[in-house]
Order: sequence, then C-alpha cells, then structure tokens
Amino acid sequence: MGGERQHYYGKHGTPQKYDPTFKGPIYHRGCTDIICCVFLLLAIVGYVAVGIIAWTHGDPRKVIYPTDSRGEFCGQKGTKNANKPYLFYFNIGKCASPLVLLEFQCPTPQICVEKCPDRYLTYLNAHKSQDFQYYKQFCVPGFQNTKGVAEVLRDGDCPAVLIPSKPLAQRCFPAIHAHKGVLMVGNETTYEDGHGSRKNITELVEGAKKANGVLEARQLAMRIFEDYTVSWYWIVIGLVIAMLMSLLFIVLLRFLAGIMVWVMIIMVVLVLGYGIFHCYMEYVRLRGEAGSDISLVDLGFQTDLRVYLHLRQTWMAFMIILSILEAIIILLLIFLRKRILIAIALIKEASRAVGYVMCSLLYPLVTFLLLCLCIAYWASTAVFLSTSNEAVYKIFDDGTCQFAGKTCNPETFASSNESRLCPGAHCQFAFYGGESGYHRALLGLQIFNAFMFFWLANFVLALGQVTLAGAFASYYWALHKPDDLPAFPLFSAFGRALRYHTGSLAFGALILAIVQIIRVMLEYLDQRLKAAENKFAKFLMTCLKCCFWCLEKFIRFLNRNAYIMIAIYGTNFCTSARNAFFLLMRNIIRVAVLDKVTDFLFLLGKLLIVGSVGILAFFFFTHRIRIVQDTAPPLNYYWVPILTVIIGSYLIAHGFFSVYGMCVDTLFLCFCEDLERNDGSQERPYFMSPELRDILLKGSAEEGKRAEVEE
Repeated sequence: MGGERQHYYGKHGTPQKYDPTFKGPIYHRGCTDIICCVFLLLAIVGYVAVGIIAWTHGDPRKVIYPTDSRGEFCGQKGTKNANKPYLFYFNIGKCASPLVLLEFQCPTPQICVEKCPDRYLTYLNAHKSQDFQYYKQFCVPGFQNTKGVAEVLRDGDCPAVLIPSKPLAQRCFPAIHAHKGVLMVGNETTYEDGHGSRKNITELVEGAKKANGVLEARQLAMRIFEDYTVSWYWIVIGLVIAMLMSLLFIVLLRFLAGIMVWVMIIMVVLVLGYGIFHCYMEYVRLRGEAGSDISLVDLGFQTDLRVYLHLRQTWMAFMIILSILEAIIILLLIFLRKRILIAIALIKEASRAVGYVMCSLLYPLVTFLLLCLCIAYWASTAVFLSTSNEAVYKIFDDGTCQFAGKTCNPETFASSNESRLCPGAHCQFAFYGGESGYHRALLGLQIFNAFMFFWLANFVLALGQVTLAGAFASYYWALHKPDDLPAFPLFSAFGRALRYHTGSLAFGALILAIVQIIRVMLEYLDQRLKAAENKFAKFLMTCLKCCFWCLEKFIRFLNRNAYIMIAIYGTNFCTSARNAFFLLMRNIIRVAVLDKVTDFLFLLGKLLIVGSVGILAFFFFTHRIRIVQDTAPPLNYYWVPILTVIIGSYLIAHGFFSVYGMCVDTLFLCFCEDLERNDGSQERPYFMSPELRDILLKGSAEEGKRAEVEE
C-alpha cells in the first residue's frame, strides 16, 4: 500500500508538507503575471479608443426612429418630420421582394406621416373628390395635383391605394385579422378598385402578408412590451420578495444549517408534488372540452402561447417533466443520504465562516454593479458602431433597369441620365454603410468589442472569487476562531487581489474569453450553414460546439480552484492551477462525496426560492389571488411577468448562494491542504473545527474502506 500511495502522489503532484510558519493566506507576496496585467491595461486603453471612435461616428437615432426614402428621421425633434412619427409604405406588398433581404429596405417609396391611414381609398377615386385633402397627406411632400393619374402613379408621387393600418414599431402595417376564416383588413373584406369592380381584400394584402412574415413576431414583441409597461412594478415587487426570501434563508442557514437543509429538501419535494397535482387537475378539467384533444404537433407554433394551456397534451407534458424531476430528486436523496449528512457538516462550517464575514453577503452587489457597467459599455459601443455608417442611396426599379442597385444622389436624380433612361426608377434611401477604411473595419471592431466584454466580465467574476476565497481562507486558517481572524478579511483580500494578482486574474479571464468568442463564432457559422444541406458540415459543427462547450466548463472549474490557491499562496495562475488540479486529484473521492453533494443541496435551495416565488406570481397574475385591494393588471400574456419573475428570482438566489458556494469550495480545498500539512497532534494540530473534523474524517475513512473493498 505504501508503494502504491507513493506512486499515486507522484502521478498527481507532491503533497504539501508541514510548515510551522504557515498561518493562512500569505500577506508578504509579490506581483504575478505582470505581462498579462500590461496586456489588459493596453486592451482597456484600446477599448476606450474604440468607444470614443464609435461615439464620434455613431447615431443611435437610426435604431430608435424609422427613416423615410430620403434617409430622414420620422418623429425626431428638431427635424421637419418632428410631428410625423410614423413611416408609411406606398406599396407594402413590394416588401415581399427578395431585394429586402439584400438591401434591408423595401423597394417602394416611404414617407413620414402624422398618423396611419384609417380608411379605404384609391387615388383614382380620391384625386377629384373631397377626400383628396385626406389622401394628399400620404403623398410625397410638396405634391400638387397637376399631373394625370397615370403620371402620378408612374412617378411614385402618391400611393395607388390606402389601406386601414395600425402603427407597429412606428411603422404603418395593414390591420390584418381573421374573421370566421376570412382574412380581413379593418372591418371589411372587399375594396373597390379604380375601375369600379370589387375584389376580395385577400388579393390586395396577399403581398403584404408575405412581406410581413415577421409581422406576428413584431406583434408578439409589442404585446410583450405592453405587458412589461403595465406590470413592471409588480415584477419588481416579486423580485424584492425573492431577495428577502434569499436573505432570510441565508440568515437562517447561519443558525439552523442542519434543520434548514432538511426543510429545504422537504419543501422542494412538496413544491414539485404540488406542481404535479396542479397539472393533473388541469388535465382532468379539460377532459371533454372542445378542441382540448388536439396534439401539439397538429397545432404548430402559435404566437399566443395561452392557446397551449387549453390543450390536455400540454398539461400532460408538464406533469411528466415534473414527475421525472421529482423521481430523480427522491432517488438521489435515498442513495446520497449519508453523504448529505457529511455535506450538511460542511455547510454548517460555511455558515460559521459567513457569519464571521457577514459583509461577504453584500459582495455580489459589487460584482453585479461591475457587470452592469461592462454590459452597458459593451451595449452602447455596439449600438454606436452599428449606427456609425453613412446614408447610402440606391436606384430601385420594378422592371429591368440596368442602373437598378447603383448608388445615386436624391437631390439630382430627377434630372440625371438614369432617371431619363429608367422612368419608373426611384432614388431612395437604401441602408447605412460606407466605403472608407473605418466602415470596412466595423466588423472587426464589433468582434473586438464582444471579446473585450467577455474578458472584462470574466475578470470581474474572477475578482469576486479571489476576494471571497481570501476572506474565507483567512477564517479557516485561524487556529483559534474567531480570535485569530484578521480584521476586515474581505477588504484585505480585495486589496491583495487588485494589488498583486491583477495579471493572474486577467490571464484566467483571457483564456476563458478566447474560448467564449470561439463559441460565438461557431454559433454564427452554424446559423450561416443552416440553409446548407451538407450533413458532414453540420455534424462537424455540432462536434466542435460540443467540444468547446465542454472545454469552457472545464476551464471554469479549473479557474475557480486556481483562484482559491492564488488567494491563499499568492502564486501565479499556471502554478496555482496545477497545484489545485493535483490537490483535487489526490482527493478525488472527497470531491465526489462533498463538493458535488453540496452543489446539489444549494441547487435545491435555489429551486425552493424560485418555485415559491413562481407559484405566488402564477396565482397573482392569473387573478387567482389578490393583494389587499389591488389586483393584477390586464395582460396579453400572463406568462411574460411570471417568466421574468422566475428568471430574476433564480439570478437573485444564485447571487446569494454563490457566496456559500465559494465558501464551501474554499473550505474544502483548505481542508484537503490541512490533511496533508498536519496530522492532528499537539505539534501539528488541524486547523479545522472539531465538529468538521469528526464527521469529515469519519466519512473519508468510510469512503476509503469502501474503495479498498471494491478494488
């Protein structure tokens, strides 16, 4: 056994030896990975320069406001279209042209209007009637009724027909809806053309329906936005409740760790059980209702997701998913019951550590604010870069004009040779672009912007991990707790991380950022290859995405433990990563027993908070309960605020539990180091608490015996 043990240690590094001077995180340390620190500073300077260039050339109004055929903004203060906020298309049916996909602009005249048309009119009927004054506001600015009908329509001075429309994203779209299976615009199904004949409106809007392939998606987005505008304060209240529940849970965990863990386990099982019961009751209630037996496949995708809740198959799917999840959790609890007791002891020790470093619970707010700063800078830079192009005008023509697609000047186009050779052509705004070196470099600048976002975001997360690890390591390596605990351990750890290890944090964040930007590029290529039928290319892309996903997970795990070693010993990133990896490999059984079981328990805690707040939100937004006299606002989709509350609650709970998770990981590595450095004698006493020592060493001995028997 001695030879095997020596061979095992030789294969996985050298165990730490007893050092009477070691008392926890080393205070007298030097700077590490200085080159990476210099690279990070230079990159930040370059990032600031890119931001300044983008802010100089960009114009966010191009994203907010629509533009007419001359590239002028609609509804923008200080312009001649300030009182005309909506964009009107002369013939929206032409937006179905493939040219839209290439030029991102419909090949039809577009003007800014005060309001969208609300009636049916044709130019032939209106040009010599009292309706002409109304019709004239939808013609090009400055239009005078001095031409014949054919000339006006040929020159594109006025639209041939007006259709009742509704504004959507400040653009006028036909008010299309279905009534008894018939496609309708407004309240009528027919219109009268210029020759006195009546046609079904379906013929008129067929092109518009094709052009608005994304219209349902736009309507969905607008309805979701409306739901947010009327329910945002209730969403905030739900998130505040989640924050209070998370804080209360953490505080109770400090004093009643064992009881709270078992209560958490039981509550998660009960919440999932109620979910199964509710799904079953809804499934039974829909029995016999008309249309409830339609399958999800036959129904297909519907933008109104409430439709799915009227299908029995939907509730059956929910019930099966929750039942499988419930069965998995119960089986894990049965087979891991002894390991859960050991994990509870580690959580109790983590609760004591958090109790002595209570300000650590507030540190996630620092990380959150720094991440918000990174996201805001990245998003604003991306918007300014994407809007820093110049207005490009091109010739549009329905026929076979040889000049179609070429650039033009709208001021001189009417008297140009192209206009004479192609009478039906129009010079109108096409897109924002440019031919300068700056415009050609925009794609590279956007990639650099995304890469710097990943690098800085990972650096912020790494800074938080090193800070928390340094604070909790100071607690563990205090022989007489809390008397030997240094003053302000969290602030001391934060100062050491920034002063000595900025380069190491930048190094770890850089490796992760490179992998993440590669994954983004793979996703981009995958989207481009979706239309291709090359199965080998799709298979290769799937394999690459899977490999880089696994690589990112492994690097995250390795970085996390490397940061703990950096916080304790002050070594550079590579040395810390190697020592942490070998230390975990020398204690691989304990890693499986303790670390992952505690992660599982923390996941149950998050699910308990998310499930409780989610159920409360469900009953409130579906008008099943009322809070005092107030009730939920009328919504298009009640799942919008519910999902927002659920996702936000999970992020909030994750922020609080991440402190405990980092504390457990730090104490676990310190425990493994403690076992290698000391033997529990008076000369070499353990630094772990007696309670932790008794249950961890007993559990480790049992696992060791079980492993020997299996061998």
